[in-house]
Amino acid sequence: MDVYQLTRALVDIESLTGNEYQVGCYLTDYLGALASRFGGSVECVEVEPKRFNILATWGEPVVTLSTHIDTVQPFFPSREDADHIYGRGACDTKGILAAMLKALEALLEEGVRGVALLLVVGEERNSAGAYMASRQSRGSRYLINGEPTENKLALGSKGALRYEVTATGRMAHSAYPELGESAILRLLDALERIRHIPLPVDELLGPSTLNIGTIGGGRAPNIVPDAAHCEIMIRLVQDAEPLRKAFVEAAGSQVDARQVLLIPAVRLGKLPGFETTVVSFTTDIPAFGGAWGQPFLLGPGSIHVAHTLEERVPKKQVADAIEIYKKMVRQLLVAA
Repeated sequence: MDVYQLTRALVDIESLTGNEYQVGCYLTDYLGALASRFGGSVECVEVEPKRFNILATWGEPVVTLSTHIDTVQPFFPSREDADHIYGRGACDTKGILAAMLKALEALLEEGVRGVALLLVVGEERNSAGAYMASRQSRGSRYLINGEPTENKLALGSKGALRYEVTATGRMAHSAYPELGESAILRLLDALERIRHIPLPVDELLGPSTLNIGTIGGGRAPNIVPDAAHCEIMIRLVQDAEPLRKAFVEAAGSQVDARQVLLIPAVRLGKLPGFETTVVSFTTDIPAFGGAWGQPFLLGPGSIHVAHTLEERVPKKQVADAIEIYKKMVRQLLVAA
C-alpha cells in the first residue's frame, strides 16, 4: 500500500476513544511484519482490558516517533478526491500515523537503527495511554509527537484547565418564586463573574482563552430549578495557579467549582531548517512527562478541520511528512 491507501485503511477502522482494539490489532500485525524484515521487536502494553499501547523498537531507542490511535465521535468512513483524504481521524491522526509508518520503513531500509514507534490510546479523553507510557521509559532521548500542525514544527502548545461548576437551590412553584431558590440564577451570577476574569497573554503562546462549553439545569418552565451545572475550559499559556485562584474566587460560595483537568502549557524543541508555528490545542506531550525524551511536535493536516464532519488531510502534506519525519530523525540521531 502507498501512504494514501494506508491512510484510508486506518481511517476505515473505527477507533473511537475506548474502542481502539481493532486498529491496535491491525497496527500490531503491520509493525510485526516490519520487525520481521528489519530485526525489531513489537510489544503490546495493556492500559485497560482490550485497550493497549504499541511499542515497536529497532535497537535501543534514541528517537521515538509517537501519536495516538483513538479518534473523537462520530465515526465516518474514508473517501478521497484529487487533493484530500476525508474521514474520521484523517488528520487527527491516521494520516500522521501512515506518514510515520512509511518514514520508519524507509529509514529501516537505509539501515537506520535506534528508532522506535510508540502508539497510544486515549489521547482524546484523558491521555490514559500516554500516562501509562510515562511509567515505562526505554531511554529514548527525543520524542517526535504527531498532531496536525500543517507540517510546521510547533514551538509551543497551550495547556488546558477544565472545571465543572454546579449550583443547587430549592424547588418551588414558579408562580411563587420567593418560596424557592433558583440554582440557575446562582449559576448565571457565577458565570458572569467568571467571564470577566482577566486572562494572561504570553509572548510566545498568545492569549489565554475561556470557553463555557456546556450548560444545563432545571426541570420544567413552571418549577424554580433546584440544580444547574456547566463545564468550562480555559486554554493556558502560563502557570495555572494564578488562574485557579482567580477562578475559585470569581465562582464564589454559591456554587461548587471542581477542577477536573489540568494540562500545563509547554515549550517545545526547535530544529534548524523547519518552518515553525505555535498551536492552541493540547497534546499527549505533558502526560509523557519527559520520559521519552525532549519533545517535538509536527504533523500533516490542519487542526481547524479535526473533530468536524469535514475532517480531511491534504495528500501533499501526508507525502511531504514522510520526508520531514525522516529528516527529523536523522538530525536528532546526529545530535544524540
